[in-house]
Amino acid sequence: MTDASIIAEKLLQVKAVALKPQGFFTWASGWKSPIYCDNRKVLSHPYVRDFIKSELCNVVFERFETAQGLAGVATAGIPWGAMAADQLKLPFMYVRPKPKEHGLGNQIEGEYQPGQRVVVVEDLVSTGKSSLQAVDALLDKGLDVIGMVSIFNYGFPVAKQEIEKKSINYYSLTDYPTLLALARSKGTLSEAEFSLLNEWQKDPAGWGR
Repeated sequence: MTDASIIAEKLLQVKAVALKPQGFFTWASGWKSPIYCDNRKVLSHPYVRDFIKSELCNVVFERFETAQGLAGVATAGIPWGAMAADQLKLPFMYVRPKPKEHGLGNQIEGEYQPGQRVVVVEDLVSTGKSSLQAVDALLDKGLDVIGMVSIFNYGFPVAKQEIEKKSINYYSLTDYPTLLALARSKGTLSEAEFSLLNEWQKDPAGWGR
């Protein structure tokens, strides 16, 4: 299995992760954050894209060998799930945040069978809300969610707790602490900035108040 620091270095290399210790980004949730991770940028870099796709496949192959399909979480998890499913020659489906309001009214797109063992694919996990909504949608249709894999994880306690409540076997290629340690070792972050970014992780919802 590839070291998490190598994945973190790839994300920094293509600027999929932006650090702003002296300011903040505003997330869709309204949270103020000194970091923003956009793994969609990786899709524009073929060699890094191929490397990360292969690492996702390795996780599925090594940790979830009984998988009978992959399920991407809309929207950012869709390309990664589809590419990994193609390489592993597994069926692919994706899960919308909610059922469509027209047509067939599907929330899960693709063919599937009750009892089918699937692995959920995410690009990143923050609070875990969207990932677990997808898990619930799959479970409601009778699928067997045997695990979840992501490229990046912010490491928030709330996400860890909620994932553990669902008894989901979860693995991320890299995470926030690994990325910060790498940025500090490369001189991208000073010790003061490193400490500040660590403090943010403890209370992201209250940051910037």
